[in-house]
Amino acid sequence: MPVQIHPGLSIGDDELKVTYILASGPGGQNVNKVATAAQLRFDVLRSPALSERTRARLIELAGSRATQQGEIVITGRRFRTQARNREDVIERLAELIRKACHRPSFRIATRPGKAARQRRLDGKSHRATTKRNRTVRLDD
Repeated sequence: MPVQIHPGLSIGDDELKVTYILASGPGGQNVNKVATAAQLRFDVLRSPALSERTRARLIELAGSRATQQGEIVITGRRFRTQARNREDVIERLAELIRKACHRPSFRIATRPGKAARQRRLDGKSHRATTKRNRTVRLDD
């Protein structure tokens, strides 16, 4: 079943490679016997579902989770079962892809208006007056 990122974008199960490794943390003696931590590998560079812009941004957002070969490796060991850890790493990958797809809006620099400049100056002079009134004057 494909992983739905958002309407119009889904990643096929064949693109995700999930392996299970031994995990530390809660689980008692079971943690030494059963590989419950999930490790997901997703090859960003060879994924047909992503655009070039999304690929570049995804590798940038992944940071140290991205390998030199363009794979993203996410390890999940928060939960005590393989199934929950598998769902966790898939959801974390989906969230990362959603962030990569979002195009940040650019701020257009503007200058403050005349009224804003006046309010700033009024505030500065009011603060100066307050501080000036705090001084102790000794009359000679």
